[in-house]
Amino acid sequence: MKNVTVIKLGGSLLEDRELRLGVLSAIATAKRKGERIVIVHGGGKAIDRNLHAQSIERKFHDGLRITDDATLAVVVETLTGEVRRALTSELAWRHVASIGVSGLDGRMIEATTIAPRDGIEFGHVGEVSNVRPDMIEALLLTGKLPLIASIASSPGLTPLNVNADSVASAIAVALEAKRLVFLTDVEGVRDETGEVMEQLTIRTIDSLLESEAVSGGMRPKLRATREAVARGVAEVVIAGPTRHQAVLEGQKGGTLIAAA
Repeated sequence: MKNVTVIKLGGSLLEDRELRLGVLSAIATAKRKGERIVIVHGGGKAIDRNLHAQSIERKFHDGLRITDDATLAVVVETLTGEVRRALTSELAWRHVASIGVSGLDGRMIEATTIAPRDGIEFGHVGEVSNVRPDMIEALLLTGKLPLIASIASSPGLTPLNVNADSVASAIAVALEAKRLVFLTDVEGVRDETGEVMEQLTIRTIDSLLESEAVSGGMRPKLRATREAVARGVAEVVIAGPTRHQAVLEGQKGGTLIAAA
């Protein structure tokens, strides 16, 4: 399965119609050229909007969403409903048949509840413990594009909210993917001066995570990137809006992460 590319979509990218449609068009072109693609999606902005509509407070710590019972219900409904419908219909308009699933389906992705950090309890938030690559391969063999929502199954078979970057990384490792691409609304990883870093190593990532140069959602993204590279994914790219299409066409752009 080493000829698979895993693409993670999320953040403000999914909310910006022009950016989203441009990315999906590029993905559709790559798919028609024979690329084997798996998409992993989050939907944080849509979740935030639906939480606000229900007067549920939005809470984060260390880049992760604190997920109580009420928040979990909104997360599951938003990702497997609103976000999935939008992506599948927009891909279909581009003549790409996709199949929307989540890690709950067939226990495709299993996770355990993460431990508290800094004295903060995260609630129904998980970290991936197992991925079933055979199930994803079966979806690929249908000729359809797997579209996987970042929800996993707990040991008790209840949903766990898992950061989509971490899910994408775990799937890329399980599939022995040739490439993991994070398409974001920022141009790449920036250093302490604000400049985009063209290339990172595991050592550089460790230094960044120990500093204040990165914050918010970039922290779990870098942790996920580090895990993928350390476990054998040949190439990981974090790319922003001006480089989305180029990266999907195999050109350089954004921030490239290598093992050495």
